[in-house]
Amino acid sequence: MATEPVFTLADLRTASFAPVPLAVLGHPIAHSLSPRMQNAALAAFHRFSDWHYYKFDVEPAALSEALAALAARGFRGVNLTVPHKVLAVAEVANIEPSARAAGAVNTLLRTDAGWHGFNTDGYGLAMGVRETLGRELGGHAVILLGAGGAARGAAGECLARGCASLAVGNRTAATRDALLAELQPLAGAIPLRGFDPAAPPADLPAGALVINATSVGLQPDEPPPIDLALLPPPSGVYDMIYNPPQTALLAAAARLGLPAANGLSMLVHQGARALEIWSDVPATVTAPLMAAALR
Repeated sequence: MATEPVFTLADLRTASFAPVPLAVLGHPIAHSLSPRMQNAALAAFHRFSDWHYYKFDVEPAALSEALAALAARGFRGVNLTVPHKVLAVAEVANIEPSARAAGAVNTLLRTDAGWHGFNTDGYGLAMGVRETLGRELGGHAVILLGAGGAARGAAGECLARGCASLAVGNRTAATRDALLAELQPLAGAIPLRGFDPAAPPADLPAGALVINATSVGLQPDEPPPIDLALLPPPSGVYDMIYNPPQTALLAAAARLGLPAANGLSMLVHQGARALEIWSDVPATVTAPLMAAALR
């Protein structure tokens, strides 16, 4: 399958797009596999013959201008990836309660009132963990690494599904503490704590599910975001990064004999849920089509 071209904000003024365009925005974005899987799913349905999914490299400072231009050009829906998920919250006219609780959006639907924001990352994570590790977020102790947009969606989903406890590891204490304060109303009676992944506390729970929601691991020479050997033995390790397919964290998990998986399954399921929002086709129908396209 041919590689999708990368568009910029300037292209919105001059380029031609499908009658029903969709897009993913990020910076950088060239590595994104979302167009490949979304367009494969659309191609399976005759009624979507005039739909197409594009990728745009948009710098953070240009996000507001880009969203206005995409709406003006008739884009039906938009996905958002790093670094736009938190920034876009201020740009939407309406936001789903789960996305507001997470403080991040990754899916937008154009309406007459403006962009409507959703967060499908949590759904994608829950389905991906179930599919690849045979684990459920509900009832499981979770050690979550990161405090950015991806981590916010993951944390909200873990709490909503009734995880046994949630420990958030992030090296920047102020960012970590701010996220914990936002999560506390969602946690209720669920134990919630923060820690520095450079020096994890000895009393973290054994048998926890470790989830990496940081970008540490995107570069081949980066160390893992945490030393798994310093943790009580986890029940599994899930790295949201899917490219490269084996990060330093996953390599460490393999050496320790721990069940582990990368984020490709999450990418598929969050994308299928996004397409459901735009098209009403159930995510369970399009997820296998997307997965096949990536294989």
